[in-house]
Amino acid sequence: MNINISEALSIIPRSVISLIVLFFITKLIGKKQVSELSLFDYVIGISIGNFTAEMVMNIDNQYINGIIAMITFGLVSYLVSYITMKSIVLRRFLIGVPTIIIEDGKISTESLKKTKIDINDLLEQCRGAGYFDISEISYAIMEANGKISFLPKIDYQVPNLVDLNIKKEKESLASNIIIDGKLMTKNLKNSNKSIDWLNKELKKKGYSNYNNILLAILKDNKITIFEKEDIKIKKILQ
Repeated sequence: MNINISEALSIIPRSVISLIVLFFITKLIGKKQVSELSLFDYVIGISIGNFTAEMVMNIDNQYINGIIAMITFGLVSYLVSYITMKSIVLRRFLIGVPTIIIEDGKISTESLKKTKIDINDLLEQCRGAGYFDISEISYAIMEANGKISFLPKIDYQVPNLVDLNIKKEKESLASNIIIDGKLMTKNLKNSNKSIDWLNKELKKKGYSNYNNILLAILKDNKITIFEKEDIKIKKILQ
């Protein structure tokens, strides 16, 4: 088998350029392209992916054609995102609307057919959301991106602080200040803490360095530490 080295090596710069273009197109489209996709976003994503693969591997075609196709699809996606923010009608047509699958504890077979899922798919989604008994669910709604949201019946809802008449101060965000033995200096600074303060707090907990710390979280001036440990997982699902 004859191998054309120059032809094979030409794929490298094409791949790098494709990756760069794809990165900037994704930045243009927005974060939704890498989160839960709507049907339109999915079509755009796989189309751009096909263009990328084609222009990297098919060296007979003009490379600029693939670049133009990728940019065109990216601009179309951006334009559709802008239009759907302005028009509810177009948003419903292009992005879709939620579908109620369970209403007041009753399963809608019509909605199952409409969303093209069967009862086994629904039960699987229920278990994935933590509901192993479907009778505990009051409402289930399939969102436009295909994800199902659940509302449990009142008897199975977890009480919150308002229900319990408990007042609490404003919730603060946790900050990862050490990850895999490495200090996250920027996160520590954003938490208004110094390295000296951190070292003193770690010393109180018996840590002279960060080497054995897998993760350290700072929240409400308290540090929670997870050490690097080899824990044997019990195999209960085989």
